[in-house]
Amino acid sequence: MKNYPPQFKADAVALYQSRPEATIRQVAADLGINPETLRNWVRAAGASRPRGRRAEVPAEPPTPLEAENAALRKKVRELEEEREILRKAAKYFAGETRW
Repeated sequence: MKNYPPQFKADAVALYQSRPEATIRQVAADLGINPETLRNWVRAAGASRPRGRRAEVPAEPPTPLEAENAALRKKVRELEEEREILRKAAKYFAGETRW
């Protein structure tokens, strides 16, 4: 059984919460951990993802360019967060493999 630092656990839960389209299994595979381990961390954190649509509706629909820019900004944020979590995981696992 592996011991993960609390910060890694918190980052993994945050990553799961930030990706509403991803399953626990997908996020766990990205991080190289067991899906049940991540599921337990999510439960212990009392984390949940928003369900359904947001109540706030914009006054006028965004133009296609604005919509594309918003989607791209969201994707960049997700990828930056994933990269940071994977960087931390790599440092953690690199430290474990050395005697």
